[in-house]
Amino acid sequence: MSRVAAIRSAGAAIAGIAAVAAAGWLGGYRINTTPSYPLGLWRIEALERPAAIGDLVFICPPLTPAIVMAFERGYIRRGLCPGQLSPLIKTVVAAEGQSVDIGVHVSVEGRQLAHSEIHRVDAAGSALVAWHGGTVPPGYLYLHSDFAGSYDSRYFGPIPSAGLLGRAFPVLTFEP
Repeated sequence: MSRVAAIRSAGAAIAGIAAVAAAGWLGGYRINTTPSYPLGLWRIEALERPAAIGDLVFICPPLTPAIVMAFERGYIRRGLCPGQLSPLIKTVVAAEGQSVDIGVHVSVEGRQLAHSEIHRVDAAGSALVAWHGGTVPPGYLYLHSDFAGSYDSRYFGPIPSAGLLGRAFPVLTFEP
């Protein structure tokens, strides 16, 4: 194969990969590489109503000190949300007006969440500071993941529902 043909083939392959990636992005598909939910291909579906308790959602995190620290430690990756952060996949467990208590575990309206232990350090031994608890303010959601090691509202508190991208549906996923 001549050098020109090899360059054309490589260019066509790169263009093909870019086209597939763009079509997937525009079609609402995302690849999850975080440990908060199974790894793999996920789809974002528009939510035609306010988020409800139990909804598994994609949401852009706000640029708060806790989120910036999470990015610096590698809990949150780069993406197309504000601040070049990736969206989070989390379950809505409390909405505006609901009471969240933080102790050894998290309780919402007096009911303890499964797999909600508060960790004082992460896997690397770095300190984690839990949110203080309280009432979820209007326009905010309290998010949780019951996967071990997840960084969620236990640590960053409720986040604005304005960052909601839609419901999250696994398409092709696996657990390591």
